[in-house]
Amino acid sequence: MQLLLSWIVVILALAGAHLAADRFALDWLLYVALALDVLAGIALLITLLGLLCRRTHQVSRTVTLNQSADAVFAAISDIAGVPAWNKMVLKAEKLPDRNGHELWRETYTGNYPVLLETTESSPPNRLVRTIADENGPFTGRWEFAIAPQEPGVQLTITEFGAVPNPFFRFMARMFMDPHQYIDLYLKALAGKFNETAAITLPAKS
Repeated sequence: MQLLLSWIVVILALAGAHLAADRFALDWLLYVALALDVLAGIALLITLLGLLCRRTHQVSRTVTLNQSADAVFAAISDIAGVPAWNKMVLKAEKLPDRNGHELWRETYTGNYPVLLETTESSPPNRLVRTIADENGPFTGRWEFAIAPQEPGVQLTITEFGAVPNPFFRFMARMFMDPHQYIDLYLKALAGKFNETAAITLPAKS
């Protein structure tokens, strides 16, 4: 009789442990489902807010360099040499031309690749490089304009950008400075010439 009671106690204990384990698993699944719902709601809210943000933007920055227009144009148009002075660019690979234009794959910090097409080149005053991957999170172009400014030149970069995806549009609006990458580029370029970049907004014409 005592042995039977012992077995009954063991069986009840095992059953209780099994039910507790099932309850723990059920609670865990409910918490996971709730967390996923919250994340989905946040993503939906960000997307809706992104629809209220402008799809396109335009920003310009200017730096004065004590260099000739030919020297500055040579530096910005020598894409293969950019990684040597711009630490944001890990490597630059020449690809087959597209529509008669140079096409490059530049890999940035974080191993993020971008296809860039040289859509206009007018030495030594103007260069336009356009994002060639239309399926990326953003599209647009950089326009480089070089003008005389004693004792050297002024280089103005104008970014014409677009962020089609409203989720990324909101995130870029909230957490990115629209001038950030132009400023970093201009500072790196000035450093190539052993100069300090004094970056300003371009003068109004």
